Amino acid sequence: MTIIDGKAISGQVKQEIAAEVAQIVAAGGKRPHLAAILVGHDGGSETYVANKVKACEECGFKSTLIRYEDDVTEEELLDKVRQLNADDDVDGFIVQLPLPKHISEQKVIETIDYRKDVDGFHPINVGRMSIGLPCYISATPNGILELLRRYNIETQGKKCVILGRSNIVGKPMAMLMMQKAWPGDATVTVCHSHSKNLVQECKEADIIIAAMGQPNFVKADMVKDGAVIVDVGTTRVPDASKKSGFKLTGDVKFDEVAPKCSFITPVPGGVGPMTIVSLMKNTLLAGKKAIYK
Repeated sequence: MTIIDGKAISGQVKQEIAAEVAQIVAAGGKRPHLAAILVGHDGGSETYVANKVKACEECGFKSTLIRYEDDVTEEELLDKVRQLNADDDVDGFIVQLPLPKHISEQKVIETIDYRKDVDGFHPINVGRMSIGLPCYISATPNGILELLRRYNIETQGKKCVILGRSNIVGKPMAMLMMQKAWPGDATVTVCHSHSKNLVQECKEADIIIAAMGQPNFVKADMVKDGAVIVDVGTTRVPDASKKSGFKLTGDVKFDEVAPKCSFITPVPGGVGPMTIVSLMKNTLLAGKKAIYK
């Protein structure tokens, strides 16, 4: 059983990006610039954005953080998005989700110029991804592909079960795992809260990608020997022994599932660090105008 070390891989990828940025700048090119909009003071979002700013520094990017309070109007936020669309110095930008209830997330996503949509959420990027065209791939699925690639995990012809059908992880992951590529070429089944025979599907899977947001959902009796397990879940579960009062828990009951696996990602330290690195990779592509000229 091999534990997939997302932290170590993300460190490698950041070093590779930083080296390329240094070359670009040395040759007189433009330093990639990532901007982030953060609305309110959601604890998880604050942490994510702080990590993204830190990753920009490590990669040699310029970064800008734009903050708004919870009571910002939808129109004010959309105006800022349009400003960033028009700002030639900003190569890519993100609007950190979730947003307050009075703001339409979909409207905000669709207002972002798809050529600067380094989160890969715009319908044009999603559509291009679904038919295998170059695009910005959303960060978490792209990070998972990178882990499968770096650990040389065989995917061709394998049965891959994806637990969860969100627009951010489940659906794009399914599309990517069935593409004619490596990692990919898998036979993909997507399971969700209304799936019948979910346990049986998991038992037959060579690869399980768990992204339901239900702590410890996948147990040992759902996993066959030698399976590859990718745990996307990160739920804060109360834990009095921790200074913060909680611990991050995945969708997989790690201690009992791990002994049965060939490969497994831990939580934290598995998929999480790769998500931010994927955003950095997309920003580098945006800076180089590598996908959309």
